[in-house]
Amino acid sequence: MSAHTGRQRPGDGVLPSEPATTDSSAGQPDTGAISAARASPRRFWSARRVPAVIVALLSLAAVGLLLYDVVSVRAGRPGMGWRRRLADELATRPLDDVWMIVGAAVATALGLCLVLLAVTPGLRRLLPMRQPPGTRGTGEVRAGLDRRAMALILRDRAVRVSGVESARVDVGRRKIKVRAQVHFRDLDEVRADLDAALGEAVATLGLARRPSLTVHVRRPKKG
Repeated sequence: MSAHTGRQRPGDGVLPSEPATTDSSAGQPDTGAISAARASPRRFWSARRVPAVIVALLSLAAVGLLLYDVVSVRAGRPGMGWRRRLADELATRPLDDVWMIVGAAVATALGLCLVLLAVTPGLRRLLPMRQPPGTRGTGEVRAGLDRRAMALILRDRAVRVSGVESARVDVGRRKIKVRAQVHFRDLDEVRADLDAALGEAVATLGLARRPSLTVHVRRPKKG
């Protein structure tokens, strides 16, 4: 069973930091944690119901029409004109004909699109989150954070920094880009505060793979 978050309000997706625990083996490295950190997080796979339904309906219509024509011919009726013409064209046209090349290119492109949909996970808006130590590898609990919700959380954190007038946050799968307008204070100081505040916010979100953070600050345009 898989579960993922939908769109969240700013501040709702922030996870509390894990409490520190004492252990008699504190000086020894936790091999389970190391292997968990090294393992690449699994992304959420899209069901892709709409492309599957479209392909199924088109295939059903083509096969049904062809089957009807074959049954009609077997019953002693003449075949459909379009099928006779198509058979004649395929039998008489050379392979280097323009229409043959165009048809083959279109069929190849459609096939590659279907293969791409089949082998790629999709759901790029969901970022996988860390699993609790006791459930990792069981497949029972999975969580994801919507990139738009994460952008709202980080934007809320950014505008709380002193000197920031407005901020725009773009969250990608591997990079976070922040553009902020500063109406007072030194730009370098505001950039340093933004790096610290947003870095801490990203760390508390519990993502399985932490994206890199890039911060750009500038003065608003005059006039």
